[in-house]
Order: sequence, then structure tokens, then C-alpha cells
Amino acid sequence: MSLSFLACQDNESTKSEFTGNETTYALQAGSTYDISGTVTFKEKVGGSTVVIINLTGTEGNLQHPVHLHLGDLSTDGAAVAALLNPVLGKTGKSETTLTKLEDETTITYNQIIALEACVKIHLAEAGPDRDIILAGGNIGSSKGSISGRQDISVCKSE
Repeated sequence: MSLSFLACQDNESTKSEFTGNETTYALQAGSTYDISGTVTFKEKVGGSTVVIINLTGTEGNLQHPVHLHLGDLSTDGAAVAALLNPVLGKTGKSETTLTKLEDETTITYNQIIALEACVKIHLAEAGPDRDIILAGGNIGSSKGSISGRQDISVCKSE
């Protein structure tokens, strides 16, 4: 009879897919709904960026559209830079891997966090509820602070 012993060792292939660079921004309520949370940008090895949204106060089976807009929250008709995966109402979460903007321009983590931009989460994709912003926040070089929901502009209609 022969016995064999195998040992496990750490393998370099188990290294993280992330570089360790990440930036988190606050998202505040954008309407009468009591919704808030954070958006986190995490750099992946290879250059892409994972955008993670965590909201509190959402519920149900609705999916809430998420837009990355150029300009700060108060910019009227701010152009959509990227469409992100919707926030699921029952979890309040969304995760998107971002490599390109809507115009097909490649974008890196460092470029995203240097943008003058904002993130807005809408109540619905279409109809009158499209103009209801559940939550939003300035990101990157958008330094302007907002003092309340009235400072969050409606998005550019497409």
C-alpha cells in the first residue's frame, strides 16, 4: 500500500483582479424618495473600471437606470457619457465594467476620476418618471457642492 500526501500552496493565479486603486463618492437623494448611497470606482488589472452603486431605500422589482453625465449635478441637459447597468430595486445594487464611453472613446480609471461628471439614478427609463432622479452625486473634478434636491437638474432628453 502506498500513501501520497499533497500540499496546497498559494498560487500567483489567485492574485486579485483589482489594482487596489478605488474612489468612492456619496450619492444623495434627488427627489422626495428617501434614497442615498455611494458609487465606487475600482481599477481592474488590464485597465477597465468596475463601477459599483449601493443604495439604501430602494425596494421592489423595478430597475432604475443609471447614467454617468458630463458636468456636475446642476448642469442643465448634461450629456450622457455612459449608460451603466440599472440598480435593482430589491437589492439597491448595480455593477458595471466600464471600458468605453457612449461615443466609443476608451476610458481608464484615472480618466474617469478626473472627469467633471456626475452619476444620476433615475426612477424609470421612459415616461414622466424618467425625469425623477432618485439619487445623484458629483464625481471626479466636479467640486461644486449641491445644497439639496432643487440643485439636481433634469437630464437631457434623448
